[in-house]
Amino acid sequence: MAAENYILGVDVGGTFTDLAIVRLSDGQAFFHKTSSTPDDPSRAIVTGIEELLADTNVEANSILYFGHGTTVATNALITGRTARTGLITTKGFRDILEIRRQRQPHRYAILMPKPDPTVPRHLRREMTERTHARDLEPTAPNLTELDPILSNFAAEGVEAIAICFLHSYRNPAHELAIADHIREKMPDIFVCPSHQVLNEFREYERVSTTSLNAALGPVMSVYLEQLEDSARSLGVVAPKILQSNGGVASVSEVANNPVRTLASGPAAGVTGAAYLANKIDQKNVITFDVGGTSTDVCLIEKGEPLDRREREFNGHPIRFPMMNVHSVGAGGGSIAWVDEGGFLHVGPQSAGARPGPACYGFGGEEPTVTDANVVLGRLSQEALLGGRMAIDVDLARKVITEKVAEPMNMSLEDAAEAILTLLNESMMQAIRVITVEQGFDPRHFGLVAFGGAGPLLTSPLARDLDLSTIMVPPGPGLLCALGLLVADVRSDFSHTKLANVDEASLDALNAAFDEVTETAEQWFEREKVPSEQRVIERAADMRYQGQSHELTVPVPTETLTAENLPQVIDTFTEEHDRVYGYAPGGAVQMVTFRIVARASITRPPALTAGSAGEDVASAQTGIRKAYFKELKDYVDCPVYDRDRLPKGSRFDGPAICEQMDTTTVLLPNQQAEVDGDGNLILTFRQ
Repeated sequence: MAAENYILGVDVGGTFTDLAIVRLSDGQAFFHKTSSTPDDPSRAIVTGIEELLADTNVEANSILYFGHGTTVATNALITGRTARTGLITTKGFRDILEIRRQRQPHRYAILMPKPDPTVPRHLRREMTERTHARDLEPTAPNLTELDPILSNFAAEGVEAIAICFLHSYRNPAHELAIADHIREKMPDIFVCPSHQVLNEFREYERVSTTSLNAALGPVMSVYLEQLEDSARSLGVVAPKILQSNGGVASVSEVANNPVRTLASGPAAGVTGAAYLANKIDQKNVITFDVGGTSTDVCLIEKGEPLDRREREFNGHPIRFPMMNVHSVGAGGGSIAWVDEGGFLHVGPQSAGARPGPACYGFGGEEPTVTDANVVLGRLSQEALLGGRMAIDVDLARKVITEKVAEPMNMSLEDAAEAILTLLNESMMQAIRVITVEQGFDPRHFGLVAFGGAGPLLTSPLARDLDLSTIMVPPGPGLLCALGLLVADVRSDFSHTKLANVDEASLDALNAAFDEVTETAEQWFEREKVPSEQRVIERAADMRYQGQSHELTVPVPTETLTAENLPQVIDTFTEEHDRVYGYAPGGAVQMVTFRIVARASITRPPALTAGSAGEDVASAQTGIRKAYFKELKDYVDCPVYDRDRLPKGSRFDGPAICEQMDTTTVLLPNQQAEVDGDGNLILTFRQ
């Protein structure tokens, strides 16, 4: 009998580390959770893998693929624990990180402070060098200016150096010469030339992105080295790391471009949600991922997550392709607090993994969203995580009474409901940002609820947004780990070259695409992707001549000719009309040429459901009193074991459905059905 083979996904969150392993022969999935170890995330990964392999009797060498989502770069940026970084730039452009775009963060708050620059001014140095935007003679850098700079950097304890010369996207030779010299003189320094990070124009965004990439480089390199060593010690294959674009790449590629992992964690959940929603032909959905610290939402239209090219992280603009995930500080560990004026707030502070909510018994002394759900009977009064985490109801009651109910002169139940109501408002606003503010009506979309707290909190949110359908996947608390198993290997490449879109410029247009495609092919070779699996997608940032902003439109993969060029112009015209409401016509330019290189490296698992009971009655494990504000009282609420619900079964709310990784709550006017793929589909009764 042939040995079984498996694929493994591990996603590290702020509170829990989620793991999923899938048997390839039949698609059977096994899930596991363990507490995160923020001081060293690799410890939780090793612990979780060892526990999961032991529970499933799987040999480490039978794992063919290991996908990993990480928040290391994000946490380093938020906490300021980035590497000490120096910047070398063109003479006269030292202060671009502080001049920025001369736009205020808020139009009505002109004194709002800007974030500190990634590189302090005394570590930003200039060199006599120039590449021009037009075809003028360049001025090569004088390497004799470099050695004193490097000596000073060494004395200052600099760990990483960003190189960002003006218009280096047109001529990278100057940056390459400086990088080679630095590596020769300072071989242990992380060196980051801007054209290798963002080969595009707009100087401030390129400097910001490159500086941050350099600052994150040493941090991520240490972590990834520890991760590889841990995998090797376990006998597990080397990991692939999820990037913000929803694709995975090798450790070496991510170590060179750590800035591309800043939204790695949220991207994993969206990838998994899109895969499962497409399986049941739900093409238009909103993903609702709630963990212990944050809520992440993303719009999926026609089966594809919407993306974006730029986003601010901790106040710093970063440009790279990423899923359009919007995050707010609202999760199961969000702390409720009353201000000096007697007003209640929820978050953005979180109790995290340690000490966590008070009911966990790890020393938490602040009331959280999880404590409120325990008080109201929505969560188990005994234990979570399949019995592995004990729950102390009295501690939850105590902190909410002392910190919320008494200061606000409310009953315990009203205080707990107030916490959940405020949290719900924050989550609704997050969804409005990606729907109403982008021209989408949320009522035309379903909701995919996942994360450890998503199914617990989804029903009031859907009710208030007038969403008719909620999908809760089979392993909602571990969907991020599952998303890692279905992600393509992917990278995005770009190059700014201004060219008119007309027959006279066909050679220039095709040459520009060929140049970016060649870079993509070199990446395929480094990633060891077989030629038959390689997929190339082309797009271009286009604008009418004279405009200062562009729209990204798809471009046919075949050579551009006089016959298909009008199609490209028509596509741009239609997109301009959709976004701005008009299309003035006139000469059109391509500004930045883009390539998406991708390949499917794992066969998508079938994800068959585990064993289930005979009927709904056999899945009921008991009755628990739960409080619903619609009923203004505690009611006897049936509790179901989700793993024992057979396909096709139906039941009405109010009800509670428990499983190892999460709890799903049905309101009194809801009903649930288990579909053929094991998804729990919640609808509102009319």
